[in-house]
Amino acid sequence: MNVHDNIFRKALNLETLSANELMQIYQFADTGELMFTASQLRQIHVPGNGVSWQIDRNVNITNVCISGCKFCNFHCKPSQKGKSYTTTLDEYIEKIEELIILNGDQLLLQGGLHPNYGLDFYMNLFSQLKQLYPNIKLHALGPPEIAHIAQKEKKSYREILEKLVEAGLDSLPGAGAEILCDRVRKQISPAKPNSQMWLDVMREAHKLNLPTSATMVCGHIETLEERIEHLVKIRNLQAEKPQNAYGFLAFICWFMQLKGTKLGAEIGEQTATVDEYIRTVAISRIALNNITNIQASWLTAGKNIAQIALHAGANDMGSIMIEEHVVSSAGATNTLDAKGIQNAICEAGFTPWLRNQKYEAR
Repeated sequence: MNVHDNIFRKALNLETLSANELMQIYQFADTGELMFTASQLRQIHVPGNGVSWQIDRNVNITNVCISGCKFCNFHCKPSQKGKSYTTTLDEYIEKIEELIILNGDQLLLQGGLHPNYGLDFYMNLFSQLKQLYPNIKLHALGPPEIAHIAQKEKKSYREILEKLVEAGLDSLPGAGAEILCDRVRKQISPAKPNSQMWLDVMREAHKLNLPTSATMVCGHIETLEERIEHLVKIRNLQAEKPQNAYGFLAFICWFMQLKGTKLGAEIGEQTATVDEYIRTVAISRIALNNITNIQASWLTAGKNIAQIALHAGANDMGSIMIEEHVVSSAGATNTLDAKGIQNAICEAGFTPWLRNQKYEAR
């Protein structure tokens, strides 16, 4: 009997695997074994041949940020006149009108930790956008921004989230997780809220039944053990959510883009192998026995590798990303339009279906 068979059998029974068990198969199981098990688990969580995709637009609220992430070429300091900006209402209107023409239904609104923007700024923005476009969903900010606003306002995470939901926030992205290990975060994001703060914000979001997603950005200074630790923390938090709450609707992992970044200069601009990315997608499906959807990251991995990921546990191809600046500023050059993403899904042997943020058919 294969020494890994018992672990895979437990996984297929949706049992919770220990960090040691996950490390055992992550390090030593064949990629084919991982893919096969992850693909079977995908069929348990999301039966059938369908692969979901979405139309949304990523708009950066501002590029001013004080978190000091070494992997980010996009941000700038408040003092950098001529480079710093905040998106205006007229610019939002122009971008949303373009989104509607393309049959999009959601804005992914993210920015930086702006030292001068507090709760009122974001409430006013969300309420203005909702007043103008009540049917557009706001998938906005992320745990670092929520923690930053809460600290600035001297309010709890729950109070901040309640006010933002009242103003129009529909769902909370899993942005800013990177690797949920403070050894890593202190080195790559020295001023960003720590891993416990990220988890605590998401815990409050789940209590409020705010739909969320979880992410992992790897391929830099983290160890394999820290990747597994990250997955276990995500799984454990999902297990805490109220029974009927949305919790984490999806998990997305990708390998960090380091071209021209400060971190890239320190550690080299190495790129992960195809095998490493596919193994990471597969182990995510195996580890996260309580999260339904796993997304393939075509933006960073490319179309062909994302197609392989659909055979390694992923059931979603994400969005066509009408506009994206942060990852692309660090070297990502892949693009897909609506026809392209559907063709990619079909070429991989699956049937595309258009979804909303709640993974409901549109």
